Order: sequence, then structure tokens, then C-alpha cells
Amino acid sequence: MFFSGSPATVLKTECIVEQTYGQWWQSLHRTMLRRALGKTFRLVGYTIQYGCIAHCAFEYVGGVVMCSGPSMEPTIENSAVVFAENLSRHFYSIQRGDIVIAKSPSNPKSNICKRVIGLEGDKILTSGPSDFFKNHSYVPVGHVWIEGDNLQNSTDSRSYGPIPYGLIRGRIFFKLYTVA
Repeated sequence: MFFSGSPATVLKTECIVEQTYGQWWQSLHRTMLRRALGKTFRLVGYTIQYGCIAHCAFEYVGGVVMCSGPSMEPTIENSAVVFAENLSRHFYSIQRGDIVIAKSPSNPKSNICKRVIGLEGDKILTSGPSDFFKNHSYVPVGHVWIEGDNLQNSTDSRSYGPIPYGLIRGRIFFKLYTVA
């Protein structure tokens, strides 16, 4: 055995080395933990920021919507993908003839795609399933009258009456394509 000092000196040196190694390891561990937590918090922060930006874009600017059902044929075919802009609903600039996406008054979980026929204060001539009976309806303040272009195959304001303006989600800006 080769000792360069007394056993107490060797033991003391080993303790110092272990202590230094332990401090170094703890320091490295803290640094790695800080770095990992910093990256995690940055990732969460960016995710929240981009999520907020995406939410605002889809809520206030517009988004892509798939229209299903035959109620708007031949203008918008079944399974057509359209771009709906949402700015006009926020500025109350929906006009007669616009095609809108709205929450269904009978099923709030689904959206409907219909054409605006009348605005608040308009007098609408409505007909039942047979053209025998015709009625006049007035669109109340804060409401719109919507109908599908395919009148024989559309559930619209003729069934549930005028819808509140607040149910309108957006106005169709252009048709992208039809899914075959």
C-alpha cells in the first residue's frame, strides 16, 4: 500500500473529494432542473399565446367550415368546404341574400347554413308545405329570417321562426371545394 500521508489525511481528502463531488452533482442537478423547468414554462407560455391567437383568429376573423346537407343545393352542395368570415356579424353588417353559418335553434350543438331572406322589421311572405296557405310574418328587432335555397328539403325559419342575430356565427365568404 502506498500512502502519501497519514490515514487521517487520506480520509479527510476523500471526504473533501466526496463533498466537492456531491456539491458539483447537486449544482448540476439544480442547473438541469432549472433548465428543464424553464423550457417547460416557455413551451407552456408559447402554447397558451398561440392558442389565444388561434382562438381570436377563428372567433373574430373567420375559419374553414364544412357544410353538410341538401338544404342549400344547388348553391352549396352537400359536403362543400367554405370559408366563413366572422367580422360582418360583429359589425352587424349581415345583408339580405348573404349565406350565413348559424347555431341551430333546435340543436345548439350543431350549425346550420342558410340564406338571409329578411332583416329586422321586414315583412316576410311565408308558405306552408303546400302553397295553398300563405302567411305574413314580421321579423322582430334583433332577429333575421333565414331559409335554405332548396325549399322542399330545408328546415329553416319557416319551421322555427326568425332566429336571434346572436346565433349567427359567420357569413360565407367563398367556397373552397366540394368533398366527393
